Amino acid sequence: MRHSTDRILTTHVGSLPRPHNLLDMIKARFAGEEIDYKAYDELIKDSVDDMVGQQANAGIDIVADGEMSKPGHAIYINERLTGFEMRPGHDMGYYAEEKEAFPEYYEEYFNRAHLGGAVAPTHPICCVGEIKYIGHEALEKDLANLKASVEKHGCEEAFMPCAAVTGVGFNEYYDSEEEYIYAVADALAEEYNAIIDAGLLLQVDDPFLPHVYMDRSLDDKARTSKAMMYVDAVNHSIKGIPPEKIRYHTCYGINQGPRIHEPDLPMMVNEVLKVNAGAYSFEAGNPRHEHEYHLWEQVSLPEGKLVVPGVITHASSVVEHPEYIAERIIRFADRVGRENVIASTDCGFSSQAMYKTEVENRVVWAKLKALCEGAKIASDRLWN
Repeated sequence: MRHSTDRILTTHVGSLPRPHNLLDMIKARFAGEEIDYKAYDELIKDSVDDMVGQQANAGIDIVADGEMSKPGHAIYINERLTGFEMRPGHDMGYYAEEKEAFPEYYEEYFNRAHLGGAVAPTHPICCVGEIKYIGHEALEKDLANLKASVEKHGCEEAFMPCAAVTGVGFNEYYDSEEEYIYAVADALAEEYNAIIDAGLLLQVDDPFLPHVYMDRSLDDKARTSKAMMYVDAVNHSIKGIPPEKIRYHTCYGINQGPRIHEPDLPMMVNEVLKVNAGAYSFEAGNPRHEHEYHLWEQVSLPEGKLVVPGVITHASSVVEHPEYIAERIIRFADRVGRENVIASTDCGFSSQAMYKTEVENRVVWAKLKALCEGAKIASDRLWN
């Protein structure tokens, strides 16, 4: 990842709204219907090319494939690892306090949006056998599609988002949670290393570390212990990969909601900074977390590292004004150094493949264009 010496670079977190004709085929495939797989592969390829082209036209510097081939940011893993089965109806216990505080809101929200709006089944997956990586063919297609589009549109850098080891189901096979999570780490390491070998940046998506801090069954000591086990497992999965090729992303899982019971970044920053990544991506563009930039007045960013704060949010359809985006960028630049900031989004705009995303497609691109305009304004001020 580049430390820019003359301007603020821009990126996003990964997922973008899929075109409806692609969603039709994803839905049919997961419903067990017969589809033309050659046409399906071509449609994914064309969709990736369109997404990369639109990112380049908007001014995004570090692009991604929009997760066009994936039914969801984590559930795609069920197709790439052995040893799992779906468990409809299983409650993972996420957002317990939030759902108890606002039961009517979240019952409606989770039914129409979030996992409830996805075109593919989004049930939790349970480990019932030995975990091995079998996603080589699917990954090879993803890498080829992204690399071809990056070259076609003249993009200098591109990344591929992947689920973190912490977000892969639950265990009924291995003797302990630690043994289980390290088995997941060994398997996903194959995907991570293949992305690096292809010349792309790796983004490790970890909205699940924050859930440790929301788990009411844990006291402070147990919470810290579990968080560090998660961090150690993530580091095991990226062992041997140069940190400067890795972006580590945390978020909170809920998009549009009250969100009053999720942890703040200061609560978990010590654990986040222990991940052996070169850049740290986090929410900072919404009213629950925007104030947290003050954290960097007390916490020193390790030398050589980057922050990738969200300066526009996926949790609202309001298109942020470029002047305000510039202000948000400058707050971080003033605290960690202008060369150590990449402007980004809070999270992905379509973490699940769905027809009706929470932020409408045209609004997504208006936001990304505003992000790039804000970065230009901030660059002019920071570099005179």
